[in-house]
Amino acid sequence: MLAGLLHLHSALRYVILILVLISIFQAFTAGNKPYTAGNKKINLFTLISAHIQLLLGLVLYFTSDWVNFSQMSNPVYRYWNVEHISMMVLAIVLITIGYSKAKKAIDDKAKHRAIYTFYTIAVVIIFLGILTMKGRNLWWN
Repeated sequence: MLAGLLHLHSALRYVILILVLISIFQAFTAGNKPYTAGNKKINLFTLISAHIQLLLGLVLYFTSDWVNFSQMSNPVYRYWNVEHISMMVLAIVLITIGYSKAKKAIDDKAKHRAIYTFYTIAVVIIFLGILTMKGRNLWWN
């Protein structure tokens, strides 16, 4: 079962990356266009996918052998124990804040700006997490 969750967690990252990039592109190119139901749906799907990914990640975090706090001097364990979860939770929090601000904003331009700003910062953090992993030769998933 753990292997299946790991595969689902690994596959869902691509879905989230595509959804975040689509959301950012739509918000960036919107200009003064209205915030449509299509915009709202893609942003909501991004939010839901990110939260599902968080739940899967937390299950894996608390049941995995890779989480071992007794070996924090080992860069592999430190990455999985602290760095990966910290960066990804921060990215998901930013996606949540961006969606919430867009939902509460009154004018369409502010809605697009909130999505663009917070989702862009989130995707930068996600890419930094990927580069951190790649820089430590942890690139096997």
